[in-house]
Amino acid sequence: MDISFTSFLQDVITNPALLMTVLLTLGVIFVNGWTDAPNAIATCVTTRCMSIRAAILMSAVFNFAGVLIMTHINSSVASTISNMVDFGNDTRSAMIALCAALFSIVVYSVGASYFGIPTSESHSLIAGITGAAIAIQNGFGGVNGAEWVKVLYGLVMSLLLGFACGFLVCKAVSLLCVNMDRRKTNGFFRGAQIFGAAAMSFMHGAQDGQKFIGVLFLGLAFSKGQSDVSGAGIPVWLMLLCSVIMAAGTAVGGEKIIKSVGMDMVKLERYQGFSADLAAAICLLLSSLFGIPVSTTHTKTSAIMGVGAVRRLSAINFGVVREMMLTWIFTFPGCGLISFLMAKLFISIF
Repeated sequence: MDISFTSFLQDVITNPALLMTVLLTLGVIFVNGWTDAPNAIATCVTTRCMSIRAAILMSAVFNFAGVLIMTHINSSVASTISNMVDFGNDTRSAMIALCAALFSIVVYSVGASYFGIPTSESHSLIAGITGAAIAIQNGFGGVNGAEWVKVLYGLVMSLLLGFACGFLVCKAVSLLCVNMDRRKTNGFFRGAQIFGAAAMSFMHGAQDGQKFIGVLFLGLAFSKGQSDVSGAGIPVWLMLLCSVIMAAGTAVGGEKIIKSVGMDMVKLERYQGFSADLAAAICLLLSSLFGIPVSTTHTKTSAIMGVGAVRRLSAINFGVVREMMLTWIFTFPGCGLISFLMAKLFISIF
């Protein structure tokens, strides 16, 4: 399969379905950088270690690096997304169904926002391509259970492992610094938290960037008449393209999200912010290495709750847990159903 950048441009110009798939995917990547990436730097800003603008620019740089470097080293998450469904051997219909899946993500996200339903781009993507695969295969034969089960692992990891890591890291830091001068440790943790925020931004790019790279790679295979991407390596230009788009989305900002995650959920001190960032980055690294797609937002918020639990359980806003549960309850069936219907409609029309 020729996956050079020149060949890609030629295919985009001559194949409307591929053009739509690319535009929708890049649009979702941009929105992801805009809405999800600020979670990585929320604690760093709200503990006054960095200004909002400086933190956003730093996050943009490390999101770029995360997508590019981690995908080059280990593309397990991208492979999981590419292989978790089977669109069949009719690559023309498969391309149309994939396009419908991406369109359904936009429709669902807009509708959920209007009705105040919490969403996750990661879960919407997974639900969307799954619904389209079921539609084109007329049953669950289009779902690769061995790969899809990793999504279920991801749901557990993002909540339980994030919480446990946040609690343990913060507890360890508290014990190590119990007899130290608070003024001296504050200076140290200012720098440490900037490092933690950079690590979180890097891992956000590694996780979320790879999910969308997997979708784009699948679209490229369909445009070449191939029904899967087995044995094909992800080209560097594709990593660069997704890196740049996510970094651009991150640079747009997200001050409201920073306030919501960093201030409204748990009131944090600098050592706690560092603990939350480090714990979440560790969880994202582990899930990326094992090819488990997780929600970076849920991982970070769970780590923050774990940090808050070290002080007292009442310090946690459990409304956030409720919002996570609602995201899972609504997103998978909701976005999956819309994608199923859109795929059927698109295939019948085109």
